[in-house]
Amino acid sequence: MMIFNNKESMTLTDHIILNNQQISSTVISEWASEIADNPYAPEWEKDLFLFLNEWFSDSDYVLAQTSGSTGEPKPIELPKSVMIKSAERTIEYFGLKKRDRLLLSLPCLYIAGKMMVVRAIIGQMNLVTIDPSDDFEILMNENFDFGAMVPNQISKILEIASGKEKLENIRNLLIGGSSIPATLETQISRLKSHVVSTYGMTETASHIAIRELSGEKRSDIYDCLPGISVTANENDCLQIHVPEINEPIQTNDIAELLSLTTFRILGRADDAIISGGIKYFPETIEKKLVTVIEERFVISSLPDEKLGEKLVLVLEEKQTDIEPINQTLKKLLPPFERPKAILFLEKFPETSTGKIKRNEIKGLIRGN
Repeated sequence: MMIFNNKESMTLTDHIILNNQQISSTVISEWASEIADNPYAPEWEKDLFLFLNEWFSDSDYVLAQTSGSTGEPKPIELPKSVMIKSAERTIEYFGLKKRDRLLLSLPCLYIAGKMMVVRAIIGQMNLVTIDPSDDFEILMNENFDFGAMVPNQISKILEIASGKEKLENIRNLLIGGSSIPATLETQISRLKSHVVSTYGMTETASHIAIRELSGEKRSDIYDCLPGISVTANENDCLQIHVPEINEPIQTNDIAELLSLTTFRILGRADDAIISGGIKYFPETIEKKLVTVIEERFVISSLPDEKLGEKLVLVLEEKQTDIEPINQTLKKLLPPFERPKAILFLEKFPETSTGKIKRNEIKGLIRGN
């Protein structure tokens, strides 16, 4: 069981600056009730005010929900003290200050959206809200000091001619929620604004480390935020040490530790494929193919009498000629990493935040 250290006292601000307007916790409570009863109010707005009402309540905890990328989403009680410390670390790391403008373009159902709200409250910054499915036209006329998006949002924005200009109107941009395709990462690297990839989870109140995606500091290495450190267990899975949490948080991510505060992620332990006695990490192989395969794809496995499991390539599209794909695989992969079969699925199962559900894909190709 995870134990949280709540010894440090908290001072909760009793208001939020929302869309250029300072709103007290009392008014928030009234609005939350009205919006909850309004059948025409969008879900993202209901989730926002539900969370605000929860944040300004007397409870020391917030009910949060895991993403469900490795199983069913589950609720957890997350102490407000942990969320406050997380917000303070981010504010310190990015040099944010009072009255800075924050863009909330993520739903508050999950931790990423909740933490954008908390940062605004703790830092007394102006939180500007938009529908997460919006076309982001607001970015043509307004600038922001801080924002966060998922890769799918970034991809859609960059599809339009003014996309690059829009994103550069966010001075510090966080990208998280799912892995970033290599082609998209290349596009992101050309942005003039400060863009980072984040590593974290619900249990850590959002990100604990960042990886630079733009500018001269672009890297595949994650750097921990102030006060955070990492170690690995006997299976090389990352362990996160957060001062206000008394026990290390154990992850299923296989990591290459470079120091107590820097690391690379190689893949998930539960995604590892053992074929012919060799352990393969799908994400490592996928990185070699992302620049030449346009469709979404994953490396998965099927049972094999000789190998135990055999590597397979699963493409998100209808059946097509596999010979050109086979030729590509031969050019880019050594023999032992080449998939033994190419399979097709019309639609990949994914979480609400866009993460591909690898275990479900494995079940589908095995007929389970």
